[in-house]
Amino acid sequence: MSKRVLVVDDEKLIVKGIRFSLEQDGMEVDCAYDGEEALELAKDKNYDIILLDVMLPKLTGFEVCQQIREFSDVPVVMLTAKGDDMDKILGLEYGADDYITKPFNILEVKARIKAIMRRTNSKDSAKESAKVIESKDMKLDCEGRRVYVNEREINLTAKEFEVLELLMLNPNKVYSRENLLKIVWGSDYPGDVRTVDVHIRRLREKIESSPSEPKYVHTKWGVGYYFA
Repeated sequence: MSKRVLVVDDEKLIVKGIRFSLEQDGMEVDCAYDGEEALELAKDKNYDIILLDVMLPKLTGFEVCQQIREFSDVPVVMLTAKGDDMDKILGLEYGADDYITKPFNILEVKARIKAIMRRTNSKDSAKESAKVIESKDMKLDCEGRRVYVNEREINLTAKEFEVLELLMLNPNKVYSRENLLKIVWGSDYPGDVRTVDVHIRRLREKIESSPSEPKYVHTKWGVGYYFA
């Protein structure tokens, strides 16, 4: 079954180039040229991945990504003309899974898409035999990719869920930031360990009653993170 991709950029030549190249690989490609149009398409259709430019008319890419995360954990790759680290971290804060800095080589884009899809597919197949994990007031449904704290569902991004799942499946095992980055984001991910810190902080804000005094996801100072 062919993969469905949504490409969002207000520069039509860029969209045309990406669309042509992805269709050559047998993917179905939809296009949007502003934030509102992108959001409508994301609500109406199920995509395997979304390429989302940061600078868009009507709604910024960050705003679109944030709103998509309210109803979907589809992988989102931000396209940014800026190489500034804060922009990259900001994109990840809003729930993006990856970023590519313009100008980019289309081969790099395709390689990044395929890497993300491989990870998604392998995780999906592994979930067929997965189970429900419970700890204290938390319940994690691996197959349904849902998390509940005190019977209330917590809305996590795809990466937040994967970090929590890995830690819960291996309680008390301390993972360094480098290991978490490699396992969850993949060895080909170009970002640095600050990505992990951002996701851990946002995860704690969602699942911990007191994020500064966590009872689930703990820090081993100078080493990494673990679940207890």
